[in-house]
Amino acid sequence: MVDSQYYLPNDIGISALDCAEAFRLLSPQEKKYAHYLSQAAWYGGLVVLLQTSPESPNLFVLLQKIFRKQTPAQLEKVATSVGLSSEEYQAFLVYAAGLYANMGNYKSFGDTKFIPNLPMDKFKALIWASLAFQEQPAEMKMLWDSCSCLLYSLNDKEKQLGLGDKGITTYFSGNCGLEDAEMAQKFLDSKKLSAYNTRLFKKEEGGKTSYEVRLASAVKQECESCCGTFCFGEKDFTVTRGDYAPLMEKVAFYLQQAQSYAANENQKKMIENYRRSFTLGSVDAHKEGSRYWIKDKGPIVESYIGFIESYRDPFGSRGEFEGFVAVVNKAMSERFARLVSSAEVLLPELPWPKEFEKDTFLKPDFTSLDVLTFAGSGIPAGINIPNYDDIRQSEGFKNVSLGNVLSVAYATKKEKLTFLKEDDKDLFIKWKGPSFEVQVGLHELLGHGSGKLFVQDDEGKFNFDQSKLINPETGELVSSWYRGSETWDSKFSTIASSYEECRAECVGLYLCLNPQVLSIFGHEGQEAEDVIYINWLSMVRAGLLGLEFYTPESKSWRQAHMQARFVILSVLLEAGEGFVGLQEVTGQDGKPDAVITLDRNKINTVGKDAINRFLRKLQVLKATADVEGGRALYEKYSTVSDSGPHNFMRLRETVLLRKEARKMFVQANTRVKGEEVELVEYEGSAAGLITSFVERFQEDAEQLEEQLLELSKRDAPCWC
Repeated sequence: MVDSQYYLPNDIGISALDCAEAFRLLSPQEKKYAHYLSQAAWYGGLVVLLQTSPESPNLFVLLQKIFRKQTPAQLEKVATSVGLSSEEYQAFLVYAAGLYANMGNYKSFGDTKFIPNLPMDKFKALIWASLAFQEQPAEMKMLWDSCSCLLYSLNDKEKQLGLGDKGITTYFSGNCGLEDAEMAQKFLDSKKLSAYNTRLFKKEEGGKTSYEVRLASAVKQECESCCGTFCFGEKDFTVTRGDYAPLMEKVAFYLQQAQSYAANENQKKMIENYRRSFTLGSVDAHKEGSRYWIKDKGPIVESYIGFIESYRDPFGSRGEFEGFVAVVNKAMSERFARLVSSAEVLLPELPWPKEFEKDTFLKPDFTSLDVLTFAGSGIPAGINIPNYDDIRQSEGFKNVSLGNVLSVAYATKKEKLTFLKEDDKDLFIKWKGPSFEVQVGLHELLGHGSGKLFVQDDEGKFNFDQSKLINPETGELVSSWYRGSETWDSKFSTIASSYEECRAECVGLYLCLNPQVLSIFGHEGQEAEDVIYINWLSMVRAGLLGLEFYTPESKSWRQAHMQARFVILSVLLEAGEGFVGLQEVTGQDGKPDAVITLDRNKINTVGKDAINRFLRKLQVLKATADVEGGRALYEKYSTVSDSGPHNFMRLRETVLLRKEARKMFVQANTRVKGEEVELVEYEGSAAGLITSFVERFQEDAEQLEEQLLELSKRDAPCWC
């Protein structure tokens, strides 16, 4: 029996993201702008298939070909005729929906592989009986043969994403290890090239090792400025362009269409630079586009697109493609605007000296948006971007809370609430949404938006007084900092994402205790106390749930946010004084269970003091580029052991036993009809999710599928 964590259950939650009212209120120009930006995002999102696993593009094409010929309802009759039960056919649909929702066959949240929850012979029989197979048997058989071996395979290396013997990655060729990633990073730093839009391919010929750094771009020919072959560390590095070229071409094309409907000069210049970035493979052009994006304050249609989050690169430097288009929710945005206005009063409350805070707080846009389109491997609840350190530190950033995602993602039924006392469950259900709204706001604005990095630039100039600045943890002068082109991601690499998420989560916990913050969100008195309690309780529970995303075999974490929450749980357990309790019990079903307790009367004392001390350490180590100290601290609290007061290895088994699958979202499509843009909505089901993807790429389906297969085939030898 295969562990259930490698299946998506038939009853997995699937919800439609509602944006009909927000879209209806747009002007005709805004609708066209949103439509073409969405097209750019969806075509770019297909890059994620190529960034996830060797078999993902082929599986995607296989499913597209099947469902283009027969709808899920029509295919059900075929399934019955070849002996699939209704449960087995539902498992087939859920697998297909999962592949679309995650843009590959690894979970976007947790990076674990998932396989179909029906026998392989039944899966194959359904494909052989499909209309797509009847019409093109040779092509469909070839497609099946190209991905069927990996479809069900759960070898240790294939169970999760990772580098070398720790998992699968297509950011690096199969013969790369951590030492190759480290050398490549040093090479890129030496050339002042960002890793965000790159992949690394290692070649070994005649006893000589060389590397290809491939830039994502529509243009394939080399350019004089960055391409060519360079000797570095006695190894040859060749920089080329043209990775994902046909998809990058589509992104640039649809951005050009959107540019005609831009509302202002900032949007036009933003898009112009994005197009240049995706055409030429220039991260500098994307950074320039991001600068115009920051200046575009309070747009009705908000969007961002590119190689953005580095969570899934095992080294932590390469960005996964992502693109979103959303419409402003004015009522909620007013609350966030008030939070921004209070930021300069709230920032000094954070537990580090003022010298460790940015010289001036760059007031960002902070809006609540209803998502129209979110293309990539998954949809977050909030975003703080751009991720470029130099821009965030000195020019600004934007915060986004995704309202229609929040409203459905965290709705929970009482019977599915695990690890809480019975008398906490009703309170949890009532205040989970509002408390998470507060946490997301603080996390994005004052978590990711706070804290200075100490830098010495290429000309030797410091952004701090190195002769006077005292490290509050040591009482001595600050002795380390970032130099030249070093960034937070390149310096802290494998722990950077999770460490930063942990810092932002701690800021949220710490500042939610401030009455002014709660008042901004409309919570006073007992209601405010309940919101605080549920926010802290949610974090402690999330820390326990995080154990699902830990892999004992490699002693590694597969999800940045969940590792961060486990670290916070460890810190709060260490605080003692009965503040947090974690007890193993036997459930009503006779199986292992656990119960979390939190003494709400000690949040403002024991809890606040523990987070105060830990948060200060996190910021000081980050600001001073103290990688050694940062790793030691973070790895201490990330350790999952079977000794000590809590047997976390055993608790992990309990968490897996009682886990609930993460929800999937069905997104609408937009379609131009004459001069109008119409919104096409789908039901919140596996069939609805599948249909939305089939209809998303109707115009050029065959050409697109051919291009994906060609891109996949070209690199196939690199993964062996």
